[in-house]
Amino acid sequence: ISSRSFSVNTCRSKNSNSDLGGESQDPEDDLLEDGDIDQLIQQQITTGVGDQDHRVFIVHPEIKWGQRKQRLTTAALQMEEAVGLVSTLQNWTVVDKIIVSTKTPEKRRIFGKGNFQALTERIRGLPQITAVFVNVERLAPVTERELQEAWGLKVFDRYTVVLHIFRCNARTKEAKLQISLAEIPLLRSQLKNDLANLDQQGGGSRYIMFIHAGETFMEVQQRLLKERELKLRAALEKLKRKRCLLRSQRQDRDFPIISVVGYTNCGKTTLIKALTGDAGLQPRDQLFATLDVTVHAGQLPSHMTVLFVDTIGFLSQLPHQLIDSFSATLQDVVHSDLIIHVRDISHPESLNQKVNVLNVLKNLQVPSRLMDNIIEVHNKIDLVDGYQPTEPNIQPISALKGQGLEVLKKRVEDVVLKTTGKHILTIKVDLSSSQLSWLYREATVQEVGVVPEEGTANVKVIISSAAYGRYRKLFQASVLS
Repeated sequence: ISSRSFSVNTCRSKNSNSDLGGESQDPEDDLLEDGDIDQLIQQQITTGVGDQDHRVFIVHPEIKWGQRKQRLTTAALQMEEAVGLVSTLQNWTVVDKIIVSTKTPEKRRIFGKGNFQALTERIRGLPQITAVFVNVERLAPVTERELQEAWGLKVFDRYTVVLHIFRCNARTKEAKLQISLAEIPLLRSQLKNDLANLDQQGGGSRYIMFIHAGETFMEVQQRLLKERELKLRAALEKLKRKRCLLRSQRQDRDFPIISVVGYTNCGKTTLIKALTGDAGLQPRDQLFATLDVTVHAGQLPSHMTVLFVDTIGFLSQLPHQLIDSFSATLQDVVHSDLIIHVRDISHPESLNQKVNVLNVLKNLQVPSRLMDNIIEVHNKIDLVDGYQPTEPNIQPISALKGQGLEVLKKRVEDVVLKTTGKHILTIKVDLSSSQLSWLYREATVQEVGVVPEEGTANVKVIISSAAYGRYRKLFQASVLS
């Protein structure tokens, strides 16, 4: 297995400044100097996409009726998203696309005999294509093999394409390890396909050094994959502990943490840049431009400092195994004080996207205290002629144009005060002591009214219960209001 390594440097996403996304490295990377982890990353295994560019033919199977029929979207919109996925990858192009009806999506060839024959003829009539993207969540190994034999081309499903995009956009070691873990189920499903071609390729000899007495090639591959999976999980657990430490350090500083979530390419990074003024953020108009969680400090109208967490974008029909692999990263959402759900309200599938995001949050077991206080943001209202809110308690904005941001900040502040139990107090301090400097360091000072004749000041602060308790132990507090 290790001989079939995949080089991350061959991955390129459109509009990126480098092969790993063009953004600055996450500060957590500095903590992850570990030879074993580095070796695991270097031993990435190809999952069938390879390192070449592709000219792609997209096939979308449209289920006309039954439980598997999509109710909140259309085949045309699903095809549009599939085109977007392929177009995200540099030097990948869509040569042609087709929507094909099917009554039997569970069959080995997905389509009925007539439709499959017509589809095969169309594919064979396009000699320039190098791969076929079947726009379904996962293809069964036997289906993938039959389609590849029938068409003489590589065949990808959504899992394979999305995983390849993830790999191309990964920057931190944690993201790369999570991608390697997500590849394991895909590699397991390909074992039978690989073994079917093993003798023809003369590839069996490469496994001889790994064979234990009485093992078949299938058992060798399964064992090596299991060993790799255990090593990846152990490495991720180590990084998870470091992430928990960093999270606890942020919490010790008493900064409220606000997770910004949403469907991929909805404008999360653009919004955080607008709220924080962080010039280091470079939003890109592409799917999964953000793959690693990053944290950015900003101030609310009261001058209270908060931390905005930029998260990976969600996608419909994203396999649970892929989400599970990124659960360590997404745990930052579970431990936040507030969630902002950003929706691209100009997108025709905005409602369907909302359902998908809420389902992912539910699967992450986000506590009800967070789910009940989500702030839903309708972004890109500048792209909707005559926009009028159709749902209650939403915040309409244009992150790019700066519309509605001040109202959003005030709403965020109100909810943060409610959810964190912070208080607005006016405290009388002795200016000859260190009280005022302590409050500046441990709380959010809003106003200072000096009383010269007394040598005191009335200080209006936003302070947590814990910080105020510490203050009272250090000083004899005089609370005016």
